[in-house]
Amino acid sequence: MITLRVNGQEHSYDGNPSVPLLWVLRDEFGLTGTKFGCGAALCGACTVHIDGQAVRSCGMVVSDAAGHEIVTIEGLHPEGNHPVQKAWRQVNVPQCGYCQAGQIMQAAALLQQNPKPSDAEINDAMAGNICRCGCYQRIAAAVRLASTGV
Repeated sequence: MITLRVNGQEHSYDGNPSVPLLWVLRDEFGLTGTKFGCGAALCGACTVHIDGQAVRSCGMVVSDAAGHEIVTIEGLHPEGNHPVQKAWRQVNVPQCGYCQAGQIMQAAALLQQNPKPSDAEINDAMAGNICRCGCYQRIAAAVRLASTGV
């Protein structure tokens, strides 16, 4: 039995310990905001926070997540009003929206570590998250806006 602390709540998982965390979050715990993208930890759609750090959940086995604080997009803010989420809405970032939970989680981790990043720091931090719709300029604008405390 593996116990995981997700979004402030204890969850138990009694399955294969080498399953990617992504599938346990989605299929076992019903937290479907975290998306499957590439399955190789390259695109960022599955980004969650592990102890405050942005981590690709498709590349982490569930047993390695035990004992850590996990936050998914559902746990970022109970009403969806984290400064990054508010900025995303204000700037109207998403087009299709599929990658946006991962983008938001990456941006929130950046701003937690660096509340006032430069444009270069935003670009560097967000570079690993792929948006097939090409919303990169709006993503960067929303991160800048969120850094002002929207």
